[in-house]
Amino acid sequence: MTKQELRKAYLQKRITLKDTEYVRLSKLLCEMFFKTTELSSVHTLHTFLPIVRNREPDTQLIIDKLKHDYAYVKISIPKINSEGSMESYFMEGSKIKSNSWGIPEPIDGILTEPSTIDMILVPLLAFDKEGYRVGYGKGYYDRFLKECRPDAKKIGLSFFPPEEKIQGLFSEDFRLNAVITPDERYTFSN
Repeated sequence: MTKQELRKAYLQKRITLKDTEYVRLSKLLCEMFFKTTELSSVHTLHTFLPIVRNREPDTQLIIDKLKHDYAYVKISIPKINSEGSMESYFMEGSKIKSNSWGIPEPIDGILTEPSTIDMILVPLLAFDKEGYRVGYGKGYYDRFLKECRPDAKKIGLSFFPPEEKIQGLFSEDFRLNAVITPDERYTFSN
């Protein structure tokens, strides 16, 4: 399927999840993340905040466990700046408010230098068996990840298993190191 077809199909799959199923899948995904992810060398972790109306995986569960059990990990969150690029801000000390698109983001705080980020949790709608993803199509994460260190771990979070292959990829599209689902961790060699 093409990116556009996958975007439409998977957004529909997600938004039709019942509340109980959404909560259940988010909890299982969080458990799988901590069961399969080595965090000892992660000092700064960037994560998206979920757009709940779109049924994005509830990363607040991961954030809460990081704060409780991995207090040495600094958490950083995205913000779209006035130029239309994505920046990352340390979550601690930031006030968070939903922007005009309903996306929660910091309205103040301390900017996180992309070069200091060790792991990035990347939102996606769908992914394939080669580690490519389909997002909402605005390219924010594609551009942001180019600013991060090449060795920073890029991990997608998905409620659903991979597609065989995404059609219509661009040279700007990047491969993830892994995608975590409620049932499995998919690892990709880059």
